[in-house]
Amino acid sequence: MDEGEDFGPWLGRQLRRMGMSQAELANNLGMTRAAVSAWITGRAEPREETKRAIAEVLGTDAASVYNRTVDVVVEKPIAWYHRPAHADGGREFGNAAAFAFDADMRVLAREATQNSLDERQRDNSRPVRVRYTLHRLTGEHRENFLAALRWGDLQSHYREAASSKQKVGKALAETLREIDENKPLLLLRVDDYNATGLTGPEYGDGRFAAVVRRQLDSLKSSERAGGSYGLGKATLWATSKLGLVLMNSTLSEPFEGRTERRVVGRLDLPWREVDGTAFAGPAWLGEPDTEPGYEGVSRSWWADEETVRDLHLDRANAEPGTSFLIVGAHDASSDTDSLSDMHSQLVSALADNFWAAMTGGQSASALLEASVTTLENGTVLIPEETVDPSTYHPALTRALRAYLDGETVAELTSGEQVASTDVPLLVPPLLGAGGGKGTEHRAVLLVTPAAGGDQQHSRLVCMRGSRMSIVKDRPRDIPLGTEPFQAVLLAGFATTRDGTDVALAEDFLRAAEPPEHDRWVRTEELATTYARGALSRLNEFRSEMDAAVRRLVGRRETGTGSGPAVLKELLRLDTPATAARRSEGHPTIRNLDGTLDADGAWRVRVEIKVPPREDPWLLTPVAKFDVRSGGRPTLGWAELGAGENCRIENGNLAIEPGARSASFTGVTEVGSHPVAATLARLVIDLQKARGVS
Repeated sequence: MDEGEDFGPWLGRQLRRMGMSQAELANNLGMTRAAVSAWITGRAEPREETKRAIAEVLGTDAASVYNRTVDVVVEKPIAWYHRPAHADGGREFGNAAAFAFDADMRVLAREATQNSLDERQRDNSRPVRVRYTLHRLTGEHRENFLAALRWGDLQSHYREAASSKQKVGKALAETLREIDENKPLLLLRVDDYNATGLTGPEYGDGRFAAVVRRQLDSLKSSERAGGSYGLGKATLWATSKLGLVLMNSTLSEPFEGRTERRVVGRLDLPWREVDGTAFAGPAWLGEPDTEPGYEGVSRSWWADEETVRDLHLDRANAEPGTSFLIVGAHDASSDTDSLSDMHSQLVSALADNFWAAMTGGQSASALLEASVTTLENGTVLIPEETVDPSTYHPALTRALRAYLDGETVAELTSGEQVASTDVPLLVPPLLGAGGGKGTEHRAVLLVTPAAGGDQQHSRLVCMRGSRMSIVKDRPRDIPLGTEPFQAVLLAGFATTRDGTDVALAEDFLRAAEPPEHDRWVRTEELATTYARGALSRLNEFRSEMDAAVRRLVGRRETGTGSGPAVLKELLRLDTPATAARRSEGHPTIRNLDGTLDADGAWRVRVEIKVPPREDPWLLTPVAKFDVRSGGRPTLGWAELGAGENCRIENGNLAIEPGARSASFTGVTEVGSHPVAATLARLVIDLQKARGVS
């Protein structure tokens, strides 16, 4: 037998559902409003005879009031509520936040899982468990789900939205055609357990309203949370071809006296006009509200078990967390709708982005467990696959586990060791906080030999917060011939240390991240929050990282100065006529060093002189052979690595604003050599990237 709820929250919910005020109940009972208020707030409970009178007013039997295991039966049909158009005539033709991301399975896995990780319950040491389920529905299964979704009530809105000539309208028209032709419908469910759930009121500040009612609200449970822009949740809607997501949440703290099966749906459509009435965009599936000021608005409801099963929202247990169901899921980055391909994409994305959070040690448990499973009409197609980080990133996992277990060494002397050292970050003071240089934070650098199966190596992964990977880049100025390695930098809360400097570093680095959270650069938040010199502190931090990596990998750099005379002849600093004409206001090559490796590829290090400019430079490094006759054939790059004051973006060099010098390394693709490298001179040129004026 279910245990009854506390009287106050139960009574308050019944009054709301009936549209009855506390004053009206008090009048019907012949009592004061203050007495009713005391019951609802839990300060008092009515006598037995008063409970019988309350049952009469509510139109139910006395047992329902005594036991309080169910709501009083009130006809509240679940329905879609569409937001009316703005009175000022404004129109939105789509959710701008959703356009910040590609409708990509890998992006969804990164953003949705990070949100779950941020909402992990911190009053226990257990990881948050995230489960992705791909579920293809056909035939009767598809029709039953659409009926539970009340698809018939949505069709007129979808058809009007699809008639728009905007980008969203064209995509919707294609999706409606697929539904009309009875093509399969793909659902993608994201469940998390040991998370906080969508707690809080329907419209006021809280996790529920931040996800369901608002845009760009980055309400987080902890200062250790990864994101700060509130954009991540938009990937859920962006991944739906219908712009439709259903939610079922089990709360970590009661709302209206309940915790289980808080259900709601949200639909994002462009402005549309249906039967002469204009609508602004979003719509919600829920129970019509009776609260003053919100009459008729669909709000979340406490669903029964049959309803959540029909909506494919049933959860495995009563542990707090939320299930998000993406209706009409797709991967716009891929030409295939293969379930096995999508399954693999999700698994690899989870491994690539969250290997650190899924790694634990003897003294510190993993923060995250993740898995993927695939179904068709309720039947398992691909069994649940738990993501093992050590399978995908063995060396990185080894490095972090050694740190968590206190098993690092000062320098590498043998195979599979993990070396560690501190890297200083000077956190500048806040703007207007007065003088002072700031506070020094000691980040932790870990270096270990690469594993044999590593597809990418000799790179540096920088993270903060709950082991959230931010920067993934090749360290600058690594000597040619260095043995392959993997490096991890832990900053802020990722160090697992306590202290004022840790929290200050976390805030500073978060402020230096753009919405993509993929690098530390000058941002508007950084400029308006910290004293002058914040960008210089970031550049110094990066230089300290690179220097520490070079020390730990233990190789001395050797240039061509002492190399064979034939290499000096083959590798020369060349200045074509076009470069000479533009040198006045264009970056030029100041120095070029390199060697030929055993495979016949050129390994070069290039130093660049950069004219002063407030905007960043975007350049394409071009390698050519200076053959004796004909045009210079262009070579391909097998590898490009960022050096000082730059980063690699899609094969281009992005040089930081204000930089006076930069450097990069590169390895030519032997397959692109028209002749052996020993038979032609190598020339390096810098060209403006295409599309850049």
